[in-house]
Amino acid sequence: MKSVSSAVKTLIEKRPFLLEAMSRGILSYGNLAEEILGEVEHETGREVTQSAVVMALRRFSEELRSREYPMTESKLTYEISMKTNIFDINLVKRDDLLDRLQDVYGQVSIQRGDFLALTIGNNEISIAVSQKYRDQVISLFHDAQIIHSRDDLVAVTVIFNGDFVHTPGIISEAVRRLAWESINVYEILSTSHELTFVVDRPDSLKVFESLQSFI
Repeated sequence: MKSVSSAVKTLIEKRPFLLEAMSRGILSYGNLAEEILGEVEHETGREVTQSAVVMALRRFSEELRSREYPMTESKLTYEISMKTNIFDINLVKRDDLLDRLQDVYGQVSIQRGDFLALTIGNNEISIAVSQKYRDQVISLFHDAQIIHSRDDLVAVTVIFNGDFVHTPGIISEAVRRLAWESINVYEILSTSHELTFVVDRPDSLKVFESLQSFI
């Protein structure tokens, strides 16, 4: 049987936005305790007072804030770039499709600043490419099963100077900020010094603003 504290943690960790609000200290513990009281009682299997839930919420909030590392201590500096007119397509993975990816590389002129990102998952292939190559990609994979495709996207890239790869919390903080702004992300791409989010054009300025000062 769970304790009140354990039950509260379990319930809050299932709700990313509540977790974010608690870590920022911007919600009412009393109102939240009233909201989740029934669920806490179900988790613990006994009657629980609202004050006990409030106390558990306060303690968990303090724990969350103590876990966080100040991003200002990082030695990283960065700049942000944006590429517009991106086409994104996801396909069901097949062995014969993998051979065609080389053709995609052959068509895209990366040296001239065109955008290309290929991701091969366990079951899917993702291609994000400059919009002007849309028809070529569609033709190349005409017999593939398309999971989804999207036009007129923007790639927002954070380019780091410093040890981005070995700095914990950078990606999670960036993703958390975008989630807080209800920004839908189609692709997340990273290298040793770059972190890219492919988003809808209307969201691109919000992404830029959210990432401007997150370190």
